[in-house]
Amino acid sequence: MTIKLGVPSKGRLMEKTFDWFARRGISLSRTGSDREYAGAVAGVEGVDLVLLSAGEIPRELAAGRIHFGVTGTDLVHEKLARWEQQVEEIAPMGFGQADLIIAVPKFWVDVDTLDDLDAAAAAFRRNHGFRLRIATKYHRLVREFLRDAGVADYALVDSQGATEGTVKNETAEAVADITSTGETLRANHLKLLADGLILKSEATLWRSRVVGLDDTDHALCKAFMARIEAD
Repeated sequence: MTIKLGVPSKGRLMEKTFDWFARRGISLSRTGSDREYAGAVAGVEGVDLVLLSAGEIPRELAAGRIHFGVTGTDLVHEKLARWEQQVEEIAPMGFGQADLIIAVPKFWVDVDTLDDLDAAAAAFRRNHGFRLRIATKYHRLVREFLRDAGVADYALVDSQGATEGTVKNETAEAVADITSTGETLRANHLKLLADGLILKSEATLWRSRVVGLDDTDHALCKAFMARIEAD
């Protein structure tokens, strides 16, 4: 029997994940070409490596198809309703840090807070006949955040890439997106609301709460966790 560890399949997230485990005496590696999603694990018994996109890992954890997985806090919170019942946070990994924020055009000089945004959204609907549009791929997180803040008159517009450019392209009036340095926001003449931080995210190791475990699996998971927590 083996337990399955899902990690991002490419890019800096994969490289940094491999480095993080290597510092704990666990070697992760690809087997085959960059186009093959196969991998190997050395340094701990009974663990298989599964290479997936970061966005797939929350779903695979929640379905019980992998035991452990590395992905961002933002993706787990966005993709899994009642995520605490489905996965457990094992360890923040110290890389991939980014903030999910709400930003508006810099020339909106009277809009600096969520209360200001609420007032602007109401005025926008009166003046234009439709709701102020916020471009994002984080529908669940943004909707919950704005509901708790009392912002009502808006519509979410789906954006899977180049979200900051939607305001310039006139497909949205504001954005809710991940940012690490703020440079892309500034380049697109956007500003962060003073209280517009929705979530601080980073790469994190998660454990599935729903995967079925026999006695052998329990022992393998315990040994794997001992290696992680020994750092």
